[in-house]
Amino acid sequence: MGLTALLQEWSDGDSRMADRVVPLLYHELKRIASRELRRERPEHTLQVTALVNEAYMRLRDVHGVTWKDRGQFLGFAAHLIRRILVDHARHRGAARRGGGAVRATLAEAAAVAAKQPPDVIAVDEALSALAEIDRRKAAVVELRFFGGLTVEETAAVLHTSPETVGREWRRAKAWLYQELGGQGENRGC
Repeated sequence: MGLTALLQEWSDGDSRMADRVVPLLYHELKRIASRELRRERPEHTLQVTALVNEAYMRLRDVHGVTWKDRGQFLGFAAHLIRRILVDHARHRGAARRGGGAVRATLAEAAAVAAKQPPDVIAVDEALSALAEIDRRKAAVVELRFFGGLTVEETAAVLHTSPETVGREWRRAKAWLYQELGGQGENRGC
């Protein structure tokens, strides 16, 4: 039985299909998780396998979703992986909030921030802000950036043309760059 047929049976209520679908896409889920963890700080406590396993457990509990194809599934899985990382970062931040604080000048803090990529919470908040302005641009970012889908796969999932995806991708990246760079006063997209 092919992947699309398995996804359809899962959509039709056969939750056992999750146990057949996820192993078929395990390597792609590991690729997504690995890419996301490379964007994190070097001392991140989650490992790729743990991240994929957590995503798998959450995917098994998904009901009421109409799975259409591999691209849609991977986009959803990428969204789950992002949620897991955000939840982990928030939990970690809450545990250490106020403890071990170090005094630094604004210039020192800016120099450190310039050397590090934006944290997962900042990216999540920026993407949520983008979704409030333009849901399709946010969906393109999730599918392309977090899901690792190609322009063509993203277009198929969103039922639009590759040209539209390319245009939305460029605009969304520019908006997010501005937003994450601290120049996000203009909230239009």
